[in-house]
Amino acid sequence: MERVPSRFLRPLIITILAIIALGLIGSFAGQFFYIFQTVEEQEVGVKFRGGRITEVVGPGVYSDFGLFVRLERVSTQAVTFQVSDEELITKDKQRIGLVVSGDVFRPGLNNRDLLRTGWAQYRDLYLNDDLVRGRVQDLAQQSMKVCIGDRTFDDNVVGTARDELRACIDAELNDLTGRLNLIVENLVVPDVILSPEVQVALDQIVQSRLSTEKAAQDELKAKAEAAAEQARQEGEIRVEQSRIQEQTRQQITLAQLEQQRLQAQLVIIEAERANEIARLDTEQAKIEAQKRNDLLAAQRDLEINKALAAAANEKANAEVALQLALAQIYTDNPEYLRLLMVQANASAINPTDKLIFTPEGTIPTLVLPGPGIVPTVETGGGGETPPATTEETP
Repeated sequence: MERVPSRFLRPLIITILAIIALGLIGSFAGQFFYIFQTVEEQEVGVKFRGGRITEVVGPGVYSDFGLFVRLERVSTQAVTFQVSDEELITKDKQRIGLVVSGDVFRPGLNNRDLLRTGWAQYRDLYLNDDLVRGRVQDLAQQSMKVCIGDRTFDDNVVGTARDELRACIDAELNDLTGRLNLIVENLVVPDVILSPEVQVALDQIVQSRLSTEKAAQDELKAKAEAAAEQARQEGEIRVEQSRIQEQTRQQITLAQLEQQRLQAQLVIIEAERANEIARLDTEQAKIEAQKRNDLLAAQRDLEINKALAAAANEKANAEVALQLALAQIYTDNPEYLRLLMVQANASAINPTDKLIFTPEGTIPTLVLPGPGIVPTVETGGGGETPPATTEETP
């Protein structure tokens, strides 16, 4: 073996020692600072100083200097899992299989207190996806056994029972993962695994159930048809009864309307009668008032007539008194009476009057003045006229 010269060995040893020293210094210095360490959008950062958590921060770039400082990153992305179990026993001793899948989420900024309190116990779960996936799968299998074992075969498989089964597993699993400060979301039961024997028995059960349900449906159909026919007949009866009731109601309504009309007419008659009585009373009052007025007028006329009669009587008495006085004067002075008579006769003859003197006891005849009529006496006093002849006219 060729020996290495000493002049080359010494620098090599120094170089190796320097590298080791720098490594030791770097690793030791890393306990006192970190510079420009990035926390991504899907992460939260946990700051440590002296081995204790000082702060939980969101996405960003961070630096720190101090005694034993460091920054840990926790992913907030979903960790998917899927677990299957083909040997699950139902409450009624039936064997089925089940597949369950979902997403697991670690605490984030909204749950930073859970990171602080659970870091010492669940640090590896917060930092290792495979570890958290394996733990949740174990818990999911336990939840599946609990929910399947508490329910019958039909309650786990048939119809909407799968939704109830999923809700049961979701609640049970979140109760278990909640103790680890983990949350399970979007849990689904995509498949229920049945063995061939169970599948055949299930098909037979389903067929039998379908037959039973068909028979029940046929019975229900017959009952429904009978009920429909009965309902139809009852409907016709009700329609007829309704028609009769409606006719009766209308007749009653018409009778009530007629009664109301008669009552209204009676009210009108009573009102007219009252008005007529009032009118007659008014007319009677007018007549009585007219009678009283006529009586007052007659009394007033009587009093006026009495006054007029008294005045006429007084006037007549005055006239009679004058006549009596004149008669007394005429009686006491007959010459004066004759004078008055002569004056009256004289004033009674007009100048154109003609006087005919006939013997007493004879009938006067009509005398027409003219030639040959004699004798004629002129009363005008204007002078004598030639004698005229007188001719009797029978």
